[in-house]
Amino acid sequence: MVTDRVAESAEWWRTAVIYEIYPRSFVDGNGDGVGDLAGVRSALGYLRDLGVDAIWFTPWYASPLIDGGYDVADYRAIHPELGTLAEAEALIAEAAQLGIRTIVDVVPNHISSEHPWFVEALASEAGSAARDRFWFRDGRGEQGDQPPTRWPSNFHGATWTRVPDADGTPGQWYLHLFTPEQPDLNWDNADVIAEHEAVLRFWFDRGVAGIRVDSAALLVKDRDLPEVREHHEPGQHPTTDRDEVHDVYRSWRRVTDEYEGRVLVGEVWLPDPARFAAYLRTDEMHTAFNFDFMVRPWDARQLRQSIDTTLEAHRPVGAPTTWVLSNHDITRPVTRYGREDSGFDMAQKRFGTPSDLALGTRRARAAALLTAALPGVLYIYQGDELGLPEVEDIPDDARRDPMYLSGGGVDPGRDGCRVPLPWDAEAPNCGFSPRPVPTWLPQPEGWGDYAASSQAQDPGSMLSLYRSAIALRRTHPAMHSAGFAWLGGYGDDVLAFARESDGGRLTCLVNLGSDAVALPPQTHVLLSSAPLLDRRLEPDNAVWLENHHL
Repeated sequence: MVTDRVAESAEWWRTAVIYEIYPRSFVDGNGDGVGDLAGVRSALGYLRDLGVDAIWFTPWYASPLIDGGYDVADYRAIHPELGTLAEAEALIAEAAQLGIRTIVDVVPNHISSEHPWFVEALASEAGSAARDRFWFRDGRGEQGDQPPTRWPSNFHGATWTRVPDADGTPGQWYLHLFTPEQPDLNWDNADVIAEHEAVLRFWFDRGVAGIRVDSAALLVKDRDLPEVREHHEPGQHPTTDRDEVHDVYRSWRRVTDEYEGRVLVGEVWLPDPARFAAYLRTDEMHTAFNFDFMVRPWDARQLRQSIDTTLEAHRPVGAPTTWVLSNHDITRPVTRYGREDSGFDMAQKRFGTPSDLALGTRRARAAALLTAALPGVLYIYQGDELGLPEVEDIPDDARRDPMYLSGGGVDPGRDGCRVPLPWDAEAPNCGFSPRPVPTWLPQPEGWGDYAASSQAQDPGSMLSLYRSAIALRRTHPAMHSAGFAWLGGYGDDVLAFARESDGGRLTCLVNLGSDAVALPPQTHVLLSSAPLLDRRLEPDNAVWLENHHL
């Protein structure tokens, strides 16, 4: 039986709270040190109590795990370390009974080099139908020993790998914008198109409420293989955001619309707001991640600019905005906001960057209220509700991320935000595993200080703050409207805005300055990120108020 909370609206996705689960690091149910679906099923009550509307899983499919599961070998099978297809179906159903929908990842730009398609392609000759599903090309130069292009990689290293012919002599090259174990698919190929539409139906038939589309702007490439220049006309970049990619998502939207209440969510990294919004037209995706806000520093001017730009970009297409502070690729906010440069740039991630974790925690608490008060969809990455910092002292020989492994040890990679969660400080592995086995990424000393079990009993904890904010977001009438208006009179270092509907009004104040700010008179404090003294909002804190008038 599906609860009213799940069935209440076909457009649930416009105001949902969605929780990202990185399965290998969430809960280990069988005691092998790796998180799994049994562990997630055991924690569904925690997610219900947190108040989320949906859970989004990073890839849980069969994979050699070269890139954390984003190298998919079989979309119709669950990775054996995580469980079985039957367990996935049970999880989807059990979550729905608690009012929680499920969103799964699809990675259309590439598949694993162990996928049967690519195995067949390697065994086939140049020009074969099997190779046409990928980007196999002859090399440049008299001997064909130079790669077809010098296109940049999304990780580190080359983007083309040469393979031998049947007689052992050097043959063609294949494209991989990520690792060599992730060959790019050719989206001009009918097999590729048909297979992905079938994958969508496969998971919709099993009850998932949405599909998150990884690297959504990268699918289509220029068949003429021009080099990447400093500037390209919109829609004409050789590998990114080409105009033809929208045909793919129009087709996917037609499939999705066959199922009531199902959604497509895009991972779209684009600097141009208009190009970003094009993916959200009414016949394409329903929502897309807002990366611009996530990577901005703790600065009132920059955050306000990002909020304005985001709202403006979404307005013409009628799509809801999304807000998120981190994900499985991004330095956790507690660490990031404690740095002198509190913005984020994947290309500039380095070891040894100091962070004031006390300052970062205050700011992360305030940022939680800021994002929860904005109109649209709220995403939460697992562990941010516990105030987890980035783990930056993982031993080199324990690191798994290809961004570290292929980067010569300069880039620390993304392992630091993927460390297994602490559930109970008194239990083995901080409650992540039922027995004391090595976890797939090591937990640091003191990890139990962040345990969910103790935070649940502490009204001043980060977890309690998140629970309270989500509960108010669900029940306060103003949070169910699209209304949003900036408020003046607080200075340039304070973000002040109101959400209003016929049934009520909520004001959010976030102090990013260096001086305390007096709260307006005749207002009631609904929630604050830190205790208030004499009705003054201290620096790096936030508050929600009622009955404040423009």
